[in-house]
Formats: sequence, C-alpha cells, structure tokens
Amino acid sequence: MLLEPRLVKLSTRTGVEVRRTLPNARLRRIGAWVFVDHFGPTAQTDGMVVAAHPHTGLQTMTWLFEGLVEHRDSVGSIQKIVPGQLNLMTAGRGISHSELSELGPEAMHAAQLWIALPESTREVAPSFQHLAALPALPLPAGASGSLLVGELLGVRSPAQVHSPLVAAELNLVAGSTLTLAVDNTFEHGVLVVAGTAQVNGELTAVTELSFAPAGQATMRLEAIGPEPLKVLLIGGAPFDEPIVMWWNFIARSHEEIVRMREAWNSFESADVDGRFGDSGKSEPVFNIFEDRVGGWIPAPELPNVILRPRV
Repeated sequence: MLLEPRLVKLSTRTGVEVRRTLPNARLRRIGAWVFVDHFGPTAQTDGMVVAAHPHTGLQTMTWLFEGLVEHRDSVGSIQKIVPGQLNLMTAGRGISHSELSELGPEAMHAAQLWIALPESTREVAPSFQHLAALPALPLPAGASGSLLVGELLGVRSPAQVHSPLVAAELNLVAGSTLTLAVDNTFEHGVLVVAGTAQVNGELTAVTELSFAPAGQATMRLEAIGPEPLKVLLIGGAPFDEPIVMWWNFIARSHEEIVRMREAWNSFESADVDGRFGDSGKSEPVFNIFEDRVGGWIPAPELPNVILRPRV
C-alpha cells in the first residue's frame, strides 16, 4: 500500500509546510507509530519555530537529516538536535516543549514521529532521552544504515520505548538493491526521504510511504533513480489498543481529552490535576519553561462531536 502525504503548516510563526503520511485515511498506524511528518529541505532560518505546546500519552522521535535545532522542555531539558543523534521525548502523563532552528547550517531537513504509549505506561513520568551515538547496521557494500529504535540484524538500539518497535535510517547508492531481513510479526513502513525507490516492487517517490502488513520476512529496496536513496524504515507489532488522538494529545476517551485541553489552557491559573507540572506552590500551577521562542500555543476549540476511540 502506498501512502501519499498531505500538506500541513508547521506553526503560525513560519510558512514551512510539512508532509504528513500518518495518520492517513487509509491507515491509522504502523505498530505503535501513529504520526509521521517529513519536512524540508528548506532554509534553516525558516525551519522550526514552534512555541511551547503540550503532549500526553505518547513519545516523540525527532531525527534530523540536515540542520540544527534547540529543544527545551518542562522537565528541564535543553538539548541541541543535530543530524545523526536521536532525540526521544516521553510525554507520559504530560510534558511541554518548544523547538527552535539555529543559525549555522544552510538547510533544515527532518522527520518527526509519534509513538502511542500502551495502557500500561501511558501515565509514566515525562522524560527526555538524547542519544549522541547510535549503532551502525551490518549491511552489504553499497548500503549503510543507523539503528534508531528497537532491534534489527542482531543490533539493538539503547532507545527506551514501551512496545515492540523498530526504526532505522537506510542509505543506498544509486542503482543498488538491498534485501533486508525483518521481523515477520511486525508491520513495516518505508518513508522515502531522498531519491526514488522500488519498495517490495512498488514505485515510491520522495515523501511517500510504502506500507507492508505483518507476515513479510524481508523488505526489498531498490535505488532506481540517478541519485542516492535515503529512507526511514519503521515497524512494530500491531498495536490494537483503541486510542483517541486529538491535537497533541493521545488519550482513551473524549472526557480525557477535555480534561487535558482544560489543564493546558488554564496554565496561568490552577492546573487542577497537576498534569503539566507542579511549581511547588500550595496549588499545582504549571510554569512554562524559559526559552528563546517565547509564548505558548493554546489548544484549539474541540470539534462539536464526541471523539471516539479508534484502533
């Protein structure tokens, strides 16, 4: 199955549009991967300018191909994001963060993905993990790759995830072919980042995502264009828990989404359940962290319908 992206504006502070392949009208998730954005290459100064905003019930994975971004969050993390280094933020019960492109590199090119947390860990304390070094994959001549998440070809990533998953960047020289052994209990997706591919015989252009259901023991990649091929491989065991995903929140019911929205939008007064932090005062109040972006992004109005869980 081939998934084509839809265009979505990154934020109100930049004109940059991202290409979103998940969620899709034809496919909601690949394993626990529920959100895939690909943006750039674009001018670095027009890249990421995203003010403080919240998340719950998920992990965010940020992976740069080009550029330099500063990440700050409400658990105190201040981290430069550079190509080849993994940034994995666990929202759990609740976190907020901002992202800001930095001067230096000419171009910004990145992917950001969300992972739904299972019921057993979706209320964990928020945290942030930065991995400056990732294991290389043992691939034949003409191919190279880094393992971001999970296990592949006998190599394991130190990234801390909460369900059976895999993610890897794979690079092929023009005209080469790679047959990759994968876990046949996983669903898989291949997002083409640069170049043109045949994925299991399916022509897949830049920003398109080729999906393979569980049951396949290999993934065949061919770099068919005149340029090198760069792809992001993701996969995971089928994630069958019903979830409600709205704005930046993942929950299990409409009522939970309402509470999350109200908690975030009332940060200047009492945050009744302390979801987004406790300033140490007698009443739990959310303190937005200091950053160089400034301001915060309020949650929009809810749609005039009851949000239903979806598998």
